[in-house]
Amino acid sequence: MKQIQPKSLFVASCLALLVTSLSFGIRAGILGQLGVQFHLNAQELSIIAGTAFWGFPLAVVLGGFIVDAIGMKRLLIAAFVLHLLGIVLTIATPYFSSGFWPLFISTLFIGMANGTVEAACNPLVATIFPDNKTTKLNHFHLWFPGGIVVGALVVFLFKELGYAGLWQLQVGLMIIPTLLYGYLFSKLDFPVTERVAAGVSNAQMYRSVTSPLFFFMFICMFGTAITELFTNQWIEILLKNVTENGILILALTAGVQVLGRAVAGPIVHRLSPTGVLFISAILSALGLYLMGSQSGSMLFVAAVIFGLGITYFWPTMLGFVSENIPESGALGMNLMGGAGMFAVSIYMMFMGGFYDSIIGKNLPSGGTLDTFRSAAPGTAEAAAYAQAQAVAGPEIINVTLVIPIILIVAFGGLYFYMRGRSKQQLQTA
Repeated sequence: MKQIQPKSLFVASCLALLVTSLSFGIRAGILGQLGVQFHLNAQELSIIAGTAFWGFPLAVVLGGFIVDAIGMKRLLIAAFVLHLLGIVLTIATPYFSSGFWPLFISTLFIGMANGTVEAACNPLVATIFPDNKTTKLNHFHLWFPGGIVVGALVVFLFKELGYAGLWQLQVGLMIIPTLLYGYLFSKLDFPVTERVAAGVSNAQMYRSVTSPLFFFMFICMFGTAITELFTNQWIEILLKNVTENGILILALTAGVQVLGRAVAGPIVHRLSPTGVLFISAILSALGLYLMGSQSGSMLFVAAVIFGLGITYFWPTMLGFVSENIPESGALGMNLMGGAGMFAVSIYMMFMGGFYDSIIGKNLPSGGTLDTFRSAAPGTAEAAAYAQAQAVAGPEIINVTLVIPIILIVAFGGLYFYMRGRSKQQLQTA
C-alpha cells in the first residue's frame, strides 16, 4: 500500500517551483548582457524570452490532458530531464556559431519544464490539501517570487563584484535545486489526482471547462499573467536608463510577493478570493502607473505597491477555479496556467518590436538602430541610444497599464456576481 507523505511532496514541489522561478530571475538579469555578447536586438531577445512563456503553455496544457492517465510522478520526472537539458544547453551557448538558436532551444526546454512542473504540482497541492486549496496554493506559489528574489540578487551580486560576465556560472547554480527535486520525487509515492479520486467522469470535466464562469476566468488569466510576468521579466530592460537598480526593483517586487503569499490564509478568508482579485487589480494599476511616471527613489515605492498588486493573482486564480469549478480538475487548473503563459509569450514578442520602434523614433537621423545600439560607451551615439531607451521603457509600461485597469472592472463585476450567487444558494438551502 502506498505511503503518501504530503509534507515531503510539498517540499519537493516547492524545490521544483524554485528552479522555475530561478530561471525567470536569472534570465531577467542577464538578458541585456546576452544581447550584447551574441549581438541580439530587442526583438530577438523578446523572442528568446517569450519562448519560455509559450513553451510553458505547450507543456502545461498537454500535461493537463494526460496527468490523470499517466500520473503526476512521471510528469515530474519529465520536468527534471527538461530542466537539466535546458540549463546545460544554455551554458554551452558560446560554443555554437550562433547565439540565437541555442538560447531559443534551451529556453524552450526550460519553459516546457516549468510548464510540466505546474501541470503536476498544482493538482498535487490541491489533492494533498483538499480543505485548504487556495491558501496552500499561495504558500506553494510563494516560491516563484522567492526564486526570482534569489536569482535577481545573484545577478546583482555578480555585477557588484565585477563578475557580471560569468553568466554561465549564474545559470549553472540552478542545477543544484534541480538535482534535489529530481531525487526527492523519484523516491516518493504519489496519490491519484483529486478528480480521479472523486470519480468525476471525463464528460463532466469537459463540460466544466466550457462553462461561462470558466471561460470568463480563462480570459481574465490573460490579463493577470501579462501584468505580473511580462513586467517582471522585462523590468531590468524597461527601467535600464531610468534607474541603475532595475534588477533590485525586480527583487523588491518579488520579495513583497513572497511575504504576501506567506500570510495568504487570513487575507483570502477575510476578503474572499474575488475580493482579493479586485483589490489586486487596483494596486497593480497604481503600481504600474507610478513605475511609468516616476524616477529615483519613488520607483521603489512603486515596486512595493506593484508587488502587493500582483502577489495573489496567479495562485488565487487557480484556487478560485479549483474551489468553484471543482469538476474541471487538473485540466481546469492547467488550462488556466497555459492561458496565462501563452498570453505573456504573445504580448512579449509584440512588445519587443514595439520597444525597438519607439527607440527608433527617438533617435537622431543619420544612422540605423543597430548603429546606435552597438556604439561604443561614451560616444554621442551611445548617449542618444540611452536617452531613447529612457523614453521607451516607461512608454511600454504605460501601454501595459491598460490591462489592470480592465481587470478592475472585470473583477469588480465578478465580486458582485459571486456574492449574489452565494446569497441565492443560501436562500435555496
